[in-house]
Amino acid sequence: MRKIKEVLRLKYELDLGQRQIARSCSIGLGTVHDYLARAERAGLKWPLPDDWGEEQLNSALFGGEPVCSREPQLTQPDFALVHQQRQKSKHVTLQLLWEEYRAVNPEGYRYSRFCELYQRWRGTQDVVLRQQYKAGEKLFVDWAGPTIAIHSRTGDQVKQAHLFVAVLGASSYTYAEATSDEQMINWLTAHMRAFEFFGGLPKLIVPDNARTGVARACRYDPDLNPTYHQMAMHYGVGVVPARPYKPRDKAKVESGVLVVERWIVAALRNRRFFGIEELNQAIRELLVKLNDRPFRKREGSRASLFRAIDKPALAPLPADRFDLSEWAKAKVNIDYHVVFDGSYYSVPYNLVHQLIEIRSMPTTVEIFHHGKRIASNLRSRRKGEVVTNAEHRPRSHREHLEWTPSLMMNWARTIGLHTAHKSIESILRNSLDLHPLELPPGLPPSRNSAPSGHDNIRGAEYFDGAQPC
Repeated sequence: MRKIKEVLRLKYELDLGQRQIARSCSIGLGTVHDYLARAERAGLKWPLPDDWGEEQLNSALFGGEPVCSREPQLTQPDFALVHQQRQKSKHVTLQLLWEEYRAVNPEGYRYSRFCELYQRWRGTQDVVLRQQYKAGEKLFVDWAGPTIAIHSRTGDQVKQAHLFVAVLGASSYTYAEATSDEQMINWLTAHMRAFEFFGGLPKLIVPDNARTGVARACRYDPDLNPTYHQMAMHYGVGVVPARPYKPRDKAKVESGVLVVERWIVAALRNRRFFGIEELNQAIRELLVKLNDRPFRKREGSRASLFRAIDKPALAPLPADRFDLSEWAKAKVNIDYHVVFDGSYYSVPYNLVHQLIEIRSMPTTVEIFHHGKRIASNLRSRRKGEVVTNAEHRPRSHREHLEWTPSLMMNWARTIGLHTAHKSIESILRNSLDLHPLELPPGLPPSRNSAPSGHDNIRGAEYFDGAQPC
């Protein structure tokens, strides 16, 4: 359902075309058309109502019918052979070739999808055209290959800093910074500092399928990392990952990475750095020189083109930075708690054994089920701590916990003085429970005590003289 929401957002908030939406969401063009048609029939726009969860959206678009979790695997046509057949004779049409394909594969693609896939395959065989980028439209981002050494002050330890690179499509205006690793927090923080460096927002971000930004998922779940997707929504930008094995999609960023490696990494090769901030200060100084450096085959520089083309077309930054948060999935334990970062957080007890999503922020932990927030707790920083909301417990558990020892003592006093447990307190305090019980005079022996004076009872003396077998 998140993918459907992203289709609606990209269409009604960013006004992207259906082909761009299909690439951003990693779904077919026909699927995008179907989603938008269903949304139009249902009268849905973006943003959706705040209280809508996945069930309401599914009911509005599909009438409650279950959404398939994956596309059926169909036999792929041999498009190289199809193209060869078309080249041999002008009378061989795609309709004829499709009919021959369906004769062998009755459950194969329909004609429209067959033609779409053929044209897509054919496009990969054409000569490469120089791509023209619209002002302020695309920002290409990636990690550079080479790393830069960070030395300790004592000289006995060396860590490698990783280089984040962002390049605007129209002007090639470039941003770079060093980070301690390529994990999600640094990936997002580098994006935010790049936006602030440019002083505005592009329409689209094109990552090179970095694992920190793009996760593999089923057809109807987003391929973007959930946290990355939340950041994109906060800044009002779309994310269109570069297609795997499609070098034309990432030519701009690969060129930008190469320039950074030549004019920044190479220039710093003989310098010794003792911290990330020191390294980034040196990178910022070289970035100014790189962006002001005149082009060799045309007038101007990256900086002058940026000021003339990209800068006026960028959208303004939001008033607040994106609140960095992490997403995780977990299954609710039988005690209606979930484990996150070594601590335990309660959820409504009727979600036991259900799969939920956890959004963690610096001070809070929010829990979602089918896209709807069902719990919010203060974040614990102590391992093993249990954070429980009493309202999440079933009624029987709440009533049981309400009977504290003091409450039970008060209840006992309402019956009588001797039921207030004072005798038990004395027994435990004086260890009387460890002494054998003495029966009062005249009291008959208990059922477990042995009778005396019976013919069948021989006594201990009999066994003292017994010989072993």
